[in-house]
Amino acid sequence: MTIHQIARKVLPLILVIMALAPLTAQAAGGGGDLKPAYPATETSPAQYSVFPTPLNQYEPVVTEDGSEPGMLDVIKSRATPFNVTVTLIFLLAIIHTFMAGKITHLSHVAQQHHEEQIKRDRRTAEDKPHIGAKDDVCFKATMLHFLGEVEAIFGIWTLALVGATVHFYDWHNFTLYLDKDRNFTEPMFVIVIMAIAASRPVLRFAEGAMKIAANLGKGSPASWWLAVLTIAPVLGSFITEPAAMTIGAMILLKRFYKLKPKKSFAYATLGLLFVNISVGGTLTNFAAPPVLMVASGWEWSSAHMLADFGWKAVIAILLSNTAYFMFFRAELTRLADAADGVEDGEIHPERWEDRTDPIPAWIIIVHLGFLAWTVFNAHHPVLFIGGFLFFLAFVTATEHHQNRISLRSPLLVGFFLAALIVHGGLQSWWIEPIILGLPNSLLMLGSTVLTAFNDNAAITYLASTVDGISTGAQYAVVAGAVTGGGLTVIANAPNPAGQSILGKAFEEGINPLFLALGALFPTAICYICFAILPALDGTVHSDEPANPAAIEQHVESTQEAPAAH
Repeated sequence: MTIHQIARKVLPLILVIMALAPLTAQAAGGGGDLKPAYPATETSPAQYSVFPTPLNQYEPVVTEDGSEPGMLDVIKSRATPFNVTVTLIFLLAIIHTFMAGKITHLSHVAQQHHEEQIKRDRRTAEDKPHIGAKDDVCFKATMLHFLGEVEAIFGIWTLALVGATVHFYDWHNFTLYLDKDRNFTEPMFVIVIMAIAASRPVLRFAEGAMKIAANLGKGSPASWWLAVLTIAPVLGSFITEPAAMTIGAMILLKRFYKLKPKKSFAYATLGLLFVNISVGGTLTNFAAPPVLMVASGWEWSSAHMLADFGWKAVIAILLSNTAYFMFFRAELTRLADAADGVEDGEIHPERWEDRTDPIPAWIIIVHLGFLAWTVFNAHHPVLFIGGFLFFLAFVTATEHHQNRISLRSPLLVGFFLAALIVHGGLQSWWIEPIILGLPNSLLMLGSTVLTAFNDNAAITYLASTVDGISTGAQYAVVAGAVTGGGLTVIANAPNPAGQSILGKAFEEGINPLFLALGALFPTAICYICFAILPALDGTVHSDEPANPAAIEQHVESTQEAPAAH
């Protein structure tokens, strides 16, 4: 067995051990008698690092005329050098994502020049006397490629964040921030669920289920397009949104994007997929991250979610799909002609990964069992990572029915989400005043817009910490968060999975501006549906201000709080 083969088999195990190490250390009582810098309160958990300053630790804002401070007044009062610096780093990371396509293009140009150079200098693998020799690598092209990987960008900018936090505080508090104050369960879960959902038996099962619907349209590209964009999002309410995104994106890649749709249709479909997945997880209270953040505290059951959110989401999905279907009908007809095959007089052998030989039912059932185990234990990393090890063993034992389990995309997506958690945890100083400063009538719009620039789960989490928030404000924040979840890659946790899978269908990578344009129409449809359709369970969304008594109590506790560090 070669070193490369050994590395391929051992690397996943090493990564799992590294992920489990801090968890097992914590379970064993690691940390000794470490005391939090800020003890737990009724609305927030204990915080061990001295940064970021908890929201209830900021001194109350007093205006010159004694009037109620406005949203900008609060933000200005909290704009410490550290807060401004970490938000500037976050903004630069967002700007970097918009430049990823250009950077990727530069890497391709550099690689092309390098290949021409090594041919002239006879430094290719063929020119070297060793068996298994490699071409000389272009360091510049490789670095540009890494800088153009959308999934890596926020992780790259954490290096700047490390420098800023160590400058303003120290290394010890930065490690406390990561180890104690941030929770990385979701990135680990997404890595595992993506790998399982992308396995051949699960994909074949999902594809077979969607084929029943697609056959109503004679299996044309149009029928597959409509089936995937309708069924996969709703499926996300039961198998979680990341799993639904993985399945939907991989089937679209096979049944739609390989036919080379025109650019406008490709981005429209991508935006539609992201928006539909974001709202499609609202039929239950456990599948969508922004809902999960508030479901327990606000006592939202799955029955309530279905009656107040889920049915509206289904209506919005159907309306958006129908509108795009009608608008791009001519393009779908062209794709149907392209799907007929290439008539060049040659026989094109089928790739091993695309073979259609049957998979035994018991193997599919076992895979679905692993998928269910992972979803059921989504908040217990030791259990779902342990289950993943058994899954990898089972895949090896049934290898002739499997395709290779690639961990590259899942690991990149996990890296993206972990970096977003690190950056996002430092942005509440300016997000919270916006949420509190907007009237309920504008809160849904504000939540939708904010979601485009931060993970929607972070938006709803901040809302869940507000004392006395009205039912109308609760609904507006969550509805806006899921509505805006398709506007950018960072808006919703499953989006990086879709970006990673479908990015290969776009020559220079996915352009964030074109993605936003493609998602704009379905976002508007979802917004209208959530804004005007009633709740089936009779829930009344009060537009009255939050409970005055609760607000008064919150203000008093804020005024009594010690000054910020």
